[in-house]
Amino acid sequence: MHKPVMRRAAIAAVVAATSLALLTGCAKFTEPFKDAPRGTTNNEPADIVTMPDGFSNVSTKCDHGNRVYTLYHGDNKYGSIAVVPQDPSCR
Repeated sequence: MHKPVMRRAAIAAVVAATSLALLTGCAKFTEPFKDAPRGTTNNEPADIVTMPDGFSNVSTKCDHGNRVYTLYHGDNKYGSIAVVPQDPSCR
């Protein structure tokens, strides 16, 4: 094969692979919450506790009489959840 033909074939392969990766990678965004049955959604605002730089932040809100705490740090993909069952402040 000539170099221009090989170059076009290589470019076409890269474009096809990139397109496929983008389409399959975004598939979940086009079908949100389709992985399990859902009940109600709690859209009430949460209280946010921001810590000084370098420490994790906390959000808290009441849900069905239970206080739910969520720990997160910026946009990282980790965090934790704690629940206080039947918290008196959630009445």
